[in-house]
Amino acid sequence: MSSPHLKAIVFDIGGVVLHSPFIAIDEVESEKGLPKDYLNVSMTSRGPGSAWQKFERGELSLFSFYEEFGRDLSDTDNGNKWYMEYCARKKIECPTLPVILDIDGRELFGRMMRQTTAYDCHILRAIHRIRASGRWLIIALTNNYSKHITDSASSTPLTAGQPMGVPDSELRFLGWDDREKFHLRALFDDFCDSSELGMRKPDPEFYLLACHRNGIRPGEAVFLDDIGMNLKAARALGMETIHVPIGGTLNAVKQLEGKLGIDLTSDLDHDNTTSAKL
Repeated sequence: MSSPHLKAIVFDIGGVVLHSPFIAIDEVESEKGLPKDYLNVSMTSRGPGSAWQKFERGELSLFSFYEEFGRDLSDTDNGNKWYMEYCARKKIECPTLPVILDIDGRELFGRMMRQTTAYDCHILRAIHRIRASGRWLIIALTNNYSKHITDSASSTPLTAGQPMGVPDSELRFLGWDDREKFHLRALFDDFCDSSELGMRKPDPEFYLLACHRNGIRPGEAVFLDDIGMNLKAARALGMETIHVPIGGTLNAVKQLEGKLGIDLTSDLDHDNTTSAKL
C-alpha cells in the first residue's frame, strides 16, 4: 500500500546501499571455529565505550581504533559471558566457547571494509529512479567512519575539518583509495555520518537531527536498514521502516516500490547480478 505522506527515503549505507561488512565477520568466525555471531555479540554488548562505537562517533583515530578493536574482541572473559547471555535469550544450547582468542583489529577491519567496495545493484537502481522522479528527498543515515581522521592521542572527538593522517598504503589496504571518484555522497541530498556528527544509531537524537536538517518530521520518512535495533528506534519515532537482510535487497526495494507507488524494479539485468563494483 502506498504512503503518499512520505517526503523522504532514508538509507543506511553498509548492508543496504553497499554490501554488508558483517559478511567478513561471519567468515572470520568460521575460520577461527567460533560460534555463529560470537564476534557480533561481543561488539554490540560492550556498549558505548567499545572501540567500535567510539570509532563510529569519530572519537578514535584509525590506528588507535585498530589496537582497541582487536583488544575488545580478544577479551574472552567478557565475550564468553555475553555469548552465554545471548544463548539464554535465544533459548539455544550454548556451544563450546574459546578460552584464548587473538583477533587482529586491523586485519578484521580491513576485510570488513573491502567487503563494502560494491554497490547493491537493486538499491542503486532504486536511488537513481527516486532521484529521477524528483518527488522525495534521499538521505543517508549511517554509522560510518569519516576518512578525515588523524592518528592522535587526544580524546577530543575528531572533526571533518581536520587533515587526514592515513597513509595511501593504508587506504589501499582498506579499499578506500579510490572511494572519492565513486561519488557515494552525490547520490544523496544529505549524508548524515555518525563520525562527523558525534552520534550514532540507534540514538534517537541521530534520527531527529537528520529530520531537522532536512525539514521533515519522522513520520514523513521511510527508513531502510539491515539491523533490527536501528529499525526499532526509527519506528519508535514514527518512521516507516523496511528491513534489508543480507541477500534480501530486491524484496526490500519491492516493499519501497509499494510505498512510493513508482517502478523501482523493472528492466532487471538478465544475469540478475546483485552488485556493482565501486
